[in-house]
Amino acid sequence: MTQYLDFEKPLAEIEGKAEELRALARANEDMDITDEAKALDAKAAKILDDLYGSLTPWRKCQVARHPNRPHCKDYIEALFTEYTPLAGDRNFADDLAVMGGLARFNDQPVVVIGHEKGNDTKSRIERNFGMARPEGYRKAVRLMELAGKFNLPVITLVDTPGAYPGKGAEERGQSEAIARSTEKCLQIGVPLISVIIGEGGSGGAVAFATANRVAMMEHSVYSVITPEGCASILWKDSEKMREAAEAMRLTANDLHKLGVTDQIIPEPKGGAHRDPEAAIESVRLAIGDMLKDLDGKDAKALITDRRRKYLDIGGKGLAA
Repeated sequence: MTQYLDFEKPLAEIEGKAEELRALARANEDMDITDEAKALDAKAAKILDDLYGSLTPWRKCQVARHPNRPHCKDYIEALFTEYTPLAGDRNFADDLAVMGGLARFNDQPVVVIGHEKGNDTKSRIERNFGMARPEGYRKAVRLMELAGKFNLPVITLVDTPGAYPGKGAEERGQSEAIARSTEKCLQIGVPLISVIIGEGGSGGAVAFATANRVAMMEHSVYSVITPEGCASILWKDSEKMREAAEAMRLTANDLHKLGVTDQIIPEPKGGAHRDPEAAIESVRLAIGDMLKDLDGKDAKALITDRRRKYLDIGGKGLAA
């Protein structure tokens, strides 16, 4: 069943009427509603084009958070074969907000790591809504070290509102764990590519996305803080999240222009949640292209490329 966002109410009404007509036709075989249904479908398609042709940054945030949007687990199941999950940080526990392990992408051995939000109440609670704790980032460091040891490319899938800010996480060194993960991203001598598939929030995202190549889904967002959090700090009013989203320049188009990301991955009309298979296929093609782009580079070249990428953000042209 389609879940509509608040700005999609006009679309919901038209598509609802079309479905009602089809339900009546199924109940009464003598009723011919073909023309009426086609007219409503055409009107719905026009509304969808208009809505998604001019999404504001705040609406992009809403689409990036859509509950039916494909999550990390969906991408891993669809894009990777022989996926073997590796659990735990060998120190405290296994963090289910972070998935990771060995796999094959287009028959090439890789290490894949990503945030998983869950897709129903039970799994969202288990996955802590994609907000990783220190052990999640330490697990990622362990997997990146494994990738470096066996010369395996690393693919990360980012989808988190941010790292978990709870008391226990802080006691176990949350900020240090995020910093170590970011540091490890800069150190490993293998290709590292990252795809922002939904939300890229704060250091929780940067800890996975300090990569040679960073791609963003068309309706994903990437920022230092959520718009609600920014509004609470700047204006002491989280309801000003729309103004905050406008000012933060967190959309794929803005960040590509600023040089923070390298590629925008197109989404199906109406967002990835309307056609997950097409969205996942677009990510497959993008990952393949990025891996091909980095193929043949030695460890020193990859590390230098990665460092220069981040030193040059903002056009300062600083040397590594």
